Amino acid sequence: MLVTDKGQVTIPKHIRLAAGVAPGSEVTFSLEGSRIVITPVGTGVKEDRRVQLRAAAARVRSSFNAEFKQLGADEIMNFIRGDEPTKAAGRRDSR
Repeated sequence: MLVTDKGQVTIPKHIRLAAGVAPGSEVTFSLEGSRIVITPVGTGVKEDRRVQLRAAAARVRSSFNAEFKQLGADEIMNFIRGDEPTKAAGRRDSR
């Protein structure tokens, strides 16, 4: 396996799966003689960050006025960017 100029390598998928290393997981590196050992830290993915983000999003959404709550993601992004309202403004997608 090739090490990049930045010292990066790709952990093979079968090893990531066996070790429980997923995107967002933390690992530590240690040396045992001339061997580099990668060890997962904690329980894996930082689920607490996702929970905190969902809670923050819920707080923000609950602060919206009733008209704004009816907008879908695209209409909200258009509003934030200052784009012209779309024909679907005020209607939520049924996806």
